[in-house]
Amino acid sequence: MKFQSKSFARISIAALCAATIGSAVAAPIASAQAPSASQATGTVVSSEPLPKDLWIPGTADAKRFTYWTIGSNGGPALSSGAYYVPAGPAPEGGWPVIAWAHGTTGLDDSCAPSLVGPGLPERDYPYLGRWLSEGYAVVATDYVGLGTPGLMPYLDGKVEAHSVVDSVKAARVIDSSISNRWAVVGQSQGGGAAITTARYATEYGGDSLDYRGGVGTGVPANIELTLLPAGPGFPPIALGGGLTSYALYILAGLREAHPEIDLNSYLNDLGREKVDSAEKLCAADLDEASKDLVLGDIFSRPLSQIPNFQGLLNDYMGVPTSGYDRPIFIGQGLLDVDVPAPSALSLVAALVANGEPVTFKTYNTDHSGALVESQADTIPFVANLFR
Repeated sequence: MKFQSKSFARISIAALCAATIGSAVAAPIASAQAPSASQATGTVVSSEPLPKDLWIPGTADAKRFTYWTIGSNGGPALSSGAYYVPAGPAPEGGWPVIAWAHGTTGLDDSCAPSLVGPGLPERDYPYLGRWLSEGYAVVATDYVGLGTPGLMPYLDGKVEAHSVVDSVKAARVIDSSISNRWAVVGQSQGGGAAITTARYATEYGGDSLDYRGGVGTGVPANIELTLLPAGPGFPPIALGGGLTSYALYILAGLREAHPEIDLNSYLNDLGREKVDSAEKLCAADLDEASKDLVLGDIFSRPLSQIPNFQGLLNDYMGVPTSGYDRPIFIGQGLLDVDVPAPSALSLVAALVANGEPVTFKTYNTDHSGALVESQADTIPFVANLFR
């Protein structure tokens, strides 16, 4: 474990342990359904040239593709994504891969990055272009249900991990210049997806892939605990449009992934209307529509009445705190209001306690700023993974 931060001393050590209580409780995982041969994970269903106005700067070739992976019920599910290769001849063994796990864009198909570009193009295009300039191919999943049938189960970490791993498998089927050596990088929703992917990458990838490590910034860890007291009269905390949108996306994703809990019965008419709207509105539009919403006003009864609710949430969206077989890097902005610093600190505390191979660094900036500023550290970190 490496701590690398001039700012770390400003943060109370007590914050390292905040919100970790209960993170070990887990609900049963859905049993897998045996896929047919044509539905094997990583099997390509279709591919087509990606429009050039969606290319990352420095791209020599790019394609959008759909492929089979695993959904929330443990059975076959379709995902889509795109890959980008840099200019010039590929090195011996092919271009090493950066698998990009994107942040929150929305749940509707119209929000899929492979169809409309990243949610924050002014930030993400230069960031991803830097990886291309360093000699990596970039493979970017949309996640199950975003751009493909069904609804994306927002923050379902293991589903996101399958989507990431299987996107690398699929891209290699389409383009032989792409190596089997890969690392995962992600921000915000994608930060949690990247770190969860890091936990399961070797298992999900099998012998066909050579996984090296992972990077997550703005990782939404232990935020599932904030939903435990949700219900009528939930304190009117000034969440603002962005954080309220995240909560609505989580509720929509949970309703999709776990129909057996009948989430609608815990929502009143306003709640069902707002969660329905979360399925249709991309992030900026949902932020605007939710800016004056008080979350306590959308419930008809407490979510704590859901049987084993804490275990269910932890299994659905909890970031793993043990079992990592390759190095991981976690970066956190100290001024982040989307995913406050104690979220990352509580995760890092658990990782350190379990002896996991984590490097942690903080940055005196906000949510997006951590992604940008972390490049000074993550680019050499990732380069070392491939040596």
